[in-house]
Amino acid sequence: MSKAAKNKRAAPGAVKSPSSKAHAARAVVAIVVSRYNETVTDSLLAGALAVAANASDGVGAALLDVGAEVIDAPGAFEVVPIAAAAARSGRYAGVLGLGCIIKGETRHDEFLAHAVTSGLANISIATGVPTALGVLTVNTAKQARERSGGKHGNKGAEAMSALIHSIAVCQAISAGRPAPALTHASPDKLS
Repeated sequence: MSKAAKNKRAAPGAVKSPSSKAHAARAVVAIVVSRYNETVTDSLLAGALAVAANASDGVGAALLDVGAEVIDAPGAFEVVPIAAAAARSGRYAGVLGLGCIIKGETRHDEFLAHAVTSGLANISIATGVPTALGVLTVNTAKQARERSGGKHGNKGAEAMSALIHSIAVCQAISAGRPAPALTHASPDKLS
């Protein structure tokens, strides 16, 4: 990990908390980040932490005061059992999985991507804790860089934004309140 990334990153187990927001509910999320393809995952993590700290998604500012706890995983496959443990712990309002799977010479990436995406979805279904997928599945390292803060944005930030909104909706439903509307523009691949 680069020296700059180490300085920006919370130590495993450390909770990063934005300034107090008296009007907003408190939500601590677990960010389970693969350390494989670390240059890319550090950028995804930085994007996710920025959204959590600043509620810059346009939704979280009015709905949630978000803190984030970073938990390392050796690789993308290991994100799933660690995310499951975090969801079952009762400590987190949501869980974000971050990683980067780059296609190689074999079909290994396809099996890995399927296991990770299905695993994260199943965690949410089994526990009722919202999960979000911030695991890139790309053909090249260039594509990974473009999606972790490059010309295609930061998918870690986008995934955190989706998680924040999902948590707010689930909390509203549980409390018998109307679900909040999504107030930020989502990417539209058809336009």
